[in-house]
Amino acid sequence: MYPTGALIVNLRPNTFSPARHLTVCIKPFRGSSGANIYLEKTGELRLLVRDGDGRPGGVQCFGLEQGGLFVEATPQQDIGRRTTGFQYELTRRHRASDLHELSAPCRPCSDTEVLLAVCTSDFAVRGSIQEVTHEPEWQDSVIHLRVSRLYRQKSRVFESVPEGDGHWQGRVRTLLECGVRPGHGDFLFTGHMHFGEARLGCAPRFKDFQRMYRDARERGLNPCEVGMD
Repeated sequence: MYPTGALIVNLRPNTFSPARHLTVCIKPFRGSSGANIYLEKTGELRLLVRDGDGRPGGVQCFGLEQGGLFVEATPQQDIGRRTTGFQYELTRRHRASDLHELSAPCRPCSDTEVLLAVCTSDFAVRGSIQEVTHEPEWQDSVIHLRVSRLYRQKSRVFESVPEGDGHWQGRVRTLLECGVRPGHGDFLFTGHMHFGEARLGCAPRFKDFQRMYRDARERGLNPCEVGMD
């Protein structure tokens, strides 16, 4: 609160892991103001978050070996209350599905990325899109799903529907720029939890996933076993 001066924040995992294998992502709190946040290494600064940046929910990611965070208060003309804050995540790199979500979230996944995603994602389900709502102020779209098959989930993203007919329901988020719209048919939805929210990763039509999985299994290249019934 009332930021003045500057400080350096060095992030480290709580287990031994080479820095070159870790990615840091930071997300400013809503209304965070009063300071710029830079990536700093050996005195060189690269601006990550500008004071007063109007992009709600904007996430910036970088490799842990690229440096630490330098948080510098900006000069103010008044004495109004200001608070600078952000969340951070350290994630292990070199998972194809992670790289897809961070580098090109709107690009269709390759067969290899889909097969890895169903085995390594925080959630993987078969379902259909019930509704899509847009949140322009957050540059996000919220996808409301009805799920007929739950392959995996680490958090309670999907919960049983009240009718008790063996289906689940839940919501996942993606970037507004991806232009997601409601559509007919079943899809395979995969993704990861980022800052407490389910973010969409690979999402091919289910019939396309069946083809990918069948071809990979015939060649002994499927990363894990998945029930196709």
